[in-house]
Amino acid sequence: VQLQASGGGLVQAGGSLRLSCAASGRTFSAYVMGWFRQAPGKEREFVAAISASGGGINSADSVRGRFTISRDNAKNTMYLQMNSLKPEDTAVYYCAAKSTGWPNKTLKEAYDHWGQGTQVTVSS
Repeated sequence: VQLQASGGGLVQAGGSLRLSCAASGRTFSAYVMGWFRQAPGKEREFVAAISASGGGINSADSVRGRFTISRDNAKNTMYLQMNSLKPEDTAVYYCAAKSTGWPNKTLKEAYDHWGQGTQVTVSS
């Protein structure tokens, strides 16, 4: 599966953005999907994951209550709604697909396919 992330941009603190991740191929609905982010000089970190059916969701403590992950398998697309953005949310956001099920969903090494990343910048 090939992934294309979009929707990043520059926003003021407290604002909102919605990221999208469009997937090619007919097997999108078989993958666990995740969002990760990487700030300059830092490791790529887990943000949120959603199960293949959409019934299971997990998110990092740092974004819980502010970010919502969702997917539309009919449209081969995953989303990340980001509200109440903070300057520390500034990073390149990557979408990823995992073929091996729900375990290890927070580990970047467990994901098989990655999108190219989209920049999110939150100004104070």
